[in-house]
Amino acid sequence: MAPERQPLGRSGLSIAPLMFGGNVFGWTADEAMSFRLLDAFLDAGFNAIDTADVYSRWVPGHVGGESETILGAWMKARGTRNRVVVATKVGMELAPDRKGLSPAWITRSVEDSLRRLGIDHIDLYQAHKADPEVPIAETLGAFARLIEQGKVRAIGASNYDAAQLREALDVAAAQNLPAFATLQPKYNLMDRAEFEEALQPLCVERGIAVIPFYGVAAGFLTGKYRSAADIEGRPRARALAAYANERGWRVIAALDAVGARLGAAPVEVAIAWLRTRPALAAPIASATSPDQLAALLRGAVLALDTEALAALDAASAP
Repeated sequence: MAPERQPLGRSGLSIAPLMFGGNVFGWTADEAMSFRLLDAFLDAGFNAIDTADVYSRWVPGHVGGESETILGAWMKARGTRNRVVVATKVGMELAPDRKGLSPAWITRSVEDSLRRLGIDHIDLYQAHKADPEVPIAETLGAFARLIEQGKVRAIGASNYDAAQLREALDVAAAQNLPAFATLQPKYNLMDRAEFEEALQPLCVERGIAVIPFYGVAAGFLTGKYRSAADIEGRPRARALAAYANERGWRVIAALDAVGARLGAAPVEVAIAWLRTRPALAAPIASATSPDQLAALLRGAVLALDTEALAALDAASAP
């Protein structure tokens, strides 16, 4: 049975309860594997894919745009454009003169993204991080023109703190500019405090749909890492090492226990926990194999009872 789709906040878009993280396309998943994963994702009834212009500039020899290019090639090859919600981002540095949220760069960057994706409009265009050098009214004005031109349907923010998000929403209301409909924060069982203290209540208050990235903490919450030695030499070793502590192993133990009782893998439980959080629309998670993806999709429809939630909340308490 296909997962139920829900409105993505006030964006006018509807998505299934998991977004595919396209950061892996052209990095840890080559084009052929990316196509396999996207086929399976769509076949399972899911429809929202998140990428960015900067993916995957961090790979030696890459310049950014690799992920969008692969996603675009897949949509063209499969004829799937009308079946997917495409979310991408602007703002991270591609080159010293290609970064930020100035109207000039947004206007140029959106054309590059549309060309790589091979589409005529972006469903959700997101500011990848706040730009302190550009007044937010100028950024929102640039987004407004893209919406008027039909090149963008809705806009969102990523990596904004509560003060930045509040200012953006207030300026949009005061100046009759389009408002961010979504927020992408770093949020998972291991990374709770920063989002829950200030951003979560603001998103609830303003009706912002939360689509958190790092849903499985760089893979830590999959349960495949059981000691610091397991992490050494991994592509995301530095990120994983931050979780390899007493609290991290306590969370893994709780995931194991809940999973054993419900017949689910740790990663499924971690994704299911996120879906219960206030304001959360759909976690973003990436996979590099069909088995990994299948587990994420099961987590997107797994129901947790009050006993499971209590155990996970206690183990992961900031």
